[in-house]
Amino acid sequence: MEKKFGLPKTMKDVVTHYCPGCGHGVIHRIVAEVIDELNIREITIGIAPVGCAVLAYDYLNIDMAEAPHGRTPAVATGIKRVQPNKIVFTYQGDGDLAAIGTGEIVHTAARGENITTIFVNNAVYGMTGGQMAPTTLIKQKTQTTPFGRDPKSAGFPLRVPEMLKSIEGAVYLARETVISPKNIIRLKKYIKKAFVLQMEKAGFSLVEVLSPCPTNLRLSSIKSYDWVRENMLLYYPLGEIKDDS
Repeated sequence: MEKKFGLPKTMKDVVTHYCPGCGHGVIHRIVAEVIDELNIREITIGIAPVGCAVLAYDYLNIDMAEAPHGRTPAVATGIKRVQPNKIVFTYQGDGDLAAIGTGEIVHTAARGENITTIFVNNAVYGMTGGQMAPTTLIKQKTQTTPFGRDPKSAGFPLRVPEMLKSIEGAVYLARETVISPKNIIRLKKYIKKAFVLQMEKAGFSLVEVLSPCPTNLRLSSIKSYDWVRENMLLYYPLGEIKDDS
């Protein structure tokens, strides 16, 4: 029987470390498919930070570098400036990008660095045990907010694309999720556009992905997807936030 479906060349054929229901594996596949379709695998370099996102180098069959927590855009900037003909992207979680790395992502966008950022938002610190993240929703319970996030003491969740929208160097900002096939198809379109804009030397682009974390939500895989739909989508609207291409 002829095989009609298989792994992208940019994805390694290995067993995943991720928890059942985690969205990282789906996002990896989308990134891998985009790289294959654009025929850029031999010139692409990914940078992954501390956190669950760091495991990307186990699954993507491209050159990868690891950065200290939050410094991923800075490392990507250095690599891109030394190798301007390479396609450089960062793969970051919310604890990394929106907390310790907030300054790096803001100034990378302000400089209009010609890189692409894939930003995975699961509303919690995943690898370190489920603490409150900058993207944790109001009233959401975590290890460090057992009674729910209180904006009076912990502030409000960050909407990163909206925060970067006013920066001229940011040319493309979008947000999608992995909770349904329809969303996944649209997410792939956004990620592909972000890579194409880098190939066209347009400037900085970022695609945020709303993803479930069943383990730290204390939910089954299916219920964690429902939680994203019923809670995260209300605060984090989907779509192209900015398109100056």
